[in-house]
Amino acid sequence: MLGVHVAQRTKHTAKVQKILSDYGCSIRTRLGLHEAAEGVCSPNGLILLEVVSQASELAAALAKVPGVVVKKMVFEE
Repeated sequence: MLGVHVAQRTKHTAKVQKILSDYGCSIRTRLGLHEAAEGVCSPNGLILLEVVSQASELAAALAKVPGVVVKKMVFEE
């Protein structure tokens, strides 16, 4: 699992989307979150990715985008 925080998400959307598309076959689940209410839309966003392969490469590519922070989450039994 990767957690991807995107600051100024509207500014970096194209770059982030391109990378996610490039690694699309490695992503099983993708969930995007941001605060939204009537008249309010957060400039920042959080993307949760369930990755089946190439997690390190995907994380490195995303981390090169300004305003993007990537954290790896490991859940063990």
